[in-house]
Amino acid sequence: MRFLRFLPINQQLRALIVSLGLFLAASYAHAEKPVDPQASPNEFVQTVADNALEALHDAPSAKKGDLATINALVDQYVLPYVNFEKTTRLAAGRHWRQASEQQQKDLAEAFKGTLIRTYSGALSKVDESSKITVLPFRGDPEAADVVVRSSISQSNSPAIDVDYRLEKTPEGWQIYDLNVEGIWLIQNYRNQFTQQINQNGIDGLINALNQKNQ
Repeated sequence: MRFLRFLPINQQLRALIVSLGLFLAASYAHAEKPVDPQASPNEFVQTVADNALEALHDAPSAKKGDLATINALVDQYVLPYVNFEKTTRLAAGRHWRQASEQQQKDLAEAFKGTLIRTYSGALSKVDESSKITVLPFRGDPEAADVVVRSSISQSNSPAIDVDYRLEKTPEGWQIYDLNVEGIWLIQNYRNQFTQQINQNGIDGLINALNQKNQ
């Protein structure tokens, strides 16, 4: 499985896009339930997912994948629940420590743009019957790093198993990694980041990401 320009769209990527798309629509328009990052991990995930499905009904342009609408969703409503800097740092691995402070900032911004762009196809994949069911929590509810398991159903495809890795911060829970059908997001990007950095350095990776984001 290869992401970005290194990866053709396949079933795993489409599943990932669908699952992340549910979060991208969260709290858009007139979402009925306030998202409480201080709630239990399962409740946090379930509320975001429920709001996402409701938002799809209220935002036809987002459902069609309108980029401007998706950017608004991310900038105003989604980013508070996703730790993009941690996701980028873990994806970069040991190379993160070798990067300058400015390179770290630029890489995180470029990666954020890449993820936003990747999510742009998500809303068109979610239909009226889409539903996310959060499964019983198996971990320690008092832990600061947990995994929330879920299943996403659609009318024309099998259910998709998705795990969300969350960390507890002073502001509450934040999402920083996903596992779709046994494939962790960060691990896949780490492999591709390493390949690109080895060939062209940190700046080369940043440029490659930014070029795709244009």
